[in-house]
Amino acid sequence: MRAIRKFTVRTSLPERLRRLEQLASNLRWSWHEPTRELFREISLEGWRATGHDPLQLLGWVGTERLGQLAADDAFVARVDALADELDDYLSQARWYQSLEDVPESIAYFSPEFGITSALPQYSGGLGILAGDHLKAASDLGVPIVGVGLFYQAGYFKQAISREGWQQEAYPVLDPDGLPLTILRRPDGEHATVSIALPGARTLHARIWQATIGRVPLLLLDTNIHENDDDLRGVADRLYGGGGEHRLQQELLLGIGGVRALDVYSELTGAPRPGVFHSNEGHAGFLGVERMSQLISREGLGFDEALAVVRAGTVFTTHTPVPAGIDRFDVELVRSHLTGELVPGIDVDRVLALGRESDPNIFNMAQLGFSIAQRANGVSKLHGAVSRSMFQDRWPGFDTDELPITSVTNGVHASTWTSPVLKHLAERELGTLDTTRCDWASDAVSDETIWTARNEMRRQTIEDARARTRVKHERNEGVAPRWIDEMLDPDVLTIGFARRVPTYKRLTLMLHDRDRLRALLTHPERPVQLIIAGKSHPADEAGKGLIQELVRFSQEPEVRGRIVFLENYDISMAKSLYPGCDVWLNNPLRPLEACGTSGMKAALNGSLNLSILDGWWDEYFDGKNGWAIPSAHEQMDAAQRDAFEANALYEIIEHQVAPRFYERDERGLPTAWIESIRHTLATLSPELSAERMLAEYVSRLYAPAARASAIATADGYRAGRELAAFTGRMRESFGRIEVRHVEVEGVDTPPVIGDTVLVRAYVALDGIPESDVKVEVVAGRMTEEGELRGTRRYALEPVAVEGDAHRFEVQVQLPVAGTFGYTVRVVPQHPMLDSEVELGLVAYAKG
Repeated sequence: MRAIRKFTVRTSLPERLRRLEQLASNLRWSWHEPTRELFREISLEGWRATGHDPLQLLGWVGTERLGQLAADDAFVARVDALADELDDYLSQARWYQSLEDVPESIAYFSPEFGITSALPQYSGGLGILAGDHLKAASDLGVPIVGVGLFYQAGYFKQAISREGWQQEAYPVLDPDGLPLTILRRPDGEHATVSIALPGARTLHARIWQATIGRVPLLLLDTNIHENDDDLRGVADRLYGGGGEHRLQQELLLGIGGVRALDVYSELTGAPRPGVFHSNEGHAGFLGVERMSQLISREGLGFDEALAVVRAGTVFTTHTPVPAGIDRFDVELVRSHLTGELVPGIDVDRVLALGRESDPNIFNMAQLGFSIAQRANGVSKLHGAVSRSMFQDRWPGFDTDELPITSVTNGVHASTWTSPVLKHLAERELGTLDTTRCDWASDAVSDETIWTARNEMRRQTIEDARARTRVKHERNEGVAPRWIDEMLDPDVLTIGFARRVPTYKRLTLMLHDRDRLRALLTHPERPVQLIIAGKSHPADEAGKGLIQELVRFSQEPEVRGRIVFLENYDISMAKSLYPGCDVWLNNPLRPLEACGTSGMKAALNGSLNLSILDGWWDEYFDGKNGWAIPSAHEQMDAAQRDAFEANALYEIIEHQVAPRFYERDERGLPTAWIESIRHTLATLSPELSAERMLAEYVSRLYAPAARASAIATADGYRAGRELAAFTGRMRESFGRIEVRHVEVEGVDTPPVIGDTVLVRAYVALDGIPESDVKVEVVAGRMTEEGELRGTRRYALEPVAVEGDAHRFEVQVQLPVAGTFGYTVRVVPQHPMLDSEVELGLVAYAKG
């Protein structure tokens, strides 16, 4: 007999332990080590059995144990002290409160949030990043409000069958048993938002709130009685279904999310956000809802509303491949964007915002760029890849000019750093913050560092054995004895764990199986591999890769040296990263947008072994790990795999393993330990989510807030003016003509330091000089006549001669060589973030 629903009865705490509820309900416990230690002390067995979930733990231990703890004065004092410390953390000013001219509230939309395994609302890197973003916001005092969906079954739980095939299970979650509270109206009814659907139907969603330190996270839940049975399942699974189901999820996230923020502000008095951040394109409809409100409530026109919305919106793209972008049939989108859903909106204009090369497709990334004045990729290399992917949006400009910047991802150190390393830092260097330690200090001996690394490796291996034992007991009824000796705490351990799309190449290591076997079973310098990852349920090719690797790991010759762990999640990751000496990543370059798993490993002193892709491309320095050489991107796929796999084997055999096993008279690998110190000292601050978020604040949030404030002031005057300017430019810019360009001072070859006068005659066809910028673009020339390493010099208006305007500039020649130049005209307006923004440019004709 199978249950169709479940509910949770929470335990009743003794009066002296009432404040445990406060500690368990605020998800700061997920990264605050003293609070986690308190819960572990209640019952280590229960802590593990409940998946590190304090609320479940308090019910698991029973009233007798709670009574014992309530009688323990020392334990009660610890509870009160930690609760007092939490109160201080929530109320005291932090870094953000020292800043000026920053937004009072920021809305952060994401389709998934990976906070803790106790709240399974994530699938992979995008969600983990979003969770770390909120945690860092809490620590820095950044006033973010998270917005997402509550998925009734979350992402799937993975089991590996005896045959090595991934099997998915979707246990239904009970929100009452999770660290969530319902947002209620004054009469006690749960607060809801509604969105109109085709066929005169309405989708309702109640609003759950998770508390992540100082940051509220709003999650919209469709499994409520107000909905028809089929609509109750709109938010059933993360990335479940497709077509209309997926579109309705994204309409709910974007449109329903904006409405949920309105309800939240109304009920709590929280300020309404001045900046909206769409983490990936899934939430792009947030811009359409905001425009609808401006049109229907404030009387703005479509273009005026778009200008105002763009000013205060930030869009982060995460995918380096077109296949990773959500795309919908344009008629399906048209049928949903009705006047009942978004009053005042011209649906054809919205469809144009998501237009791509195929007119039958609505592209959510294109919508994301259309509604946001500021956009970024998630590493420097990914920023360049994104500019290349989307260059058709800004024709006529070089890719390095396009208005897509980059903010390299970071990870939340307090979450991902092992308690072993935290306590080492506290004991030897006086702080639990491992990102601000002097790891080169003599206060930390080589012996101390190596002892900590050995302990972390031992813990990881114990966890891997326990998980493997559970898998065999489920599949076979009994766990074989060899599991007790599987993996060796003294052997070089390499980790590899991530989602399993084909471009991440889970099985590249299997390219030459004999060579891999030799590395795993080397008599003096053996290697062992711990691997994990989930394939999307619909990705049969990805599941096949998992099966291929699992079957290899089952071969008797190597099964003690390589293991695939099922059901990769936050709980496993926190155990896995610290214990791996080396973290492996071998994607097809440049398809890894960032790759934060290697960052988490580095925070624990692990060395990276990776293709120069994502974050590693900008942070590898030759001392913090190894770079796997990349073959040319145009090479045949099989040849490329062979080249890069052989390079991987060579590096492990001749560089990684020798350094690990080379010991001094004390038995210490001093060269390896030096690399650990260097990694911790140089990467820990750079890879932190705090660094990432500080960049978002200074480079994106604060400018967006200023632009939004200007656009909305005085009855949206500046926003209306920008819309009018944009309309004039789009209508008339094509008539601008650069008629003639001349240069004075090159009759004889100039030398370095000389100046030349550039003069351009431009017919503006009635456009005011103040509305354009005339530029010389100069640089070295390729054989094909293309400019490289360009510099731009603005020409000033000098006179009007007939129907042409004369512009001039003096240009100093900074270096020797052969140079080329051109002259161009671009729009300029104080509300434009970039002269490239409108995609309009007129060049001089050769």
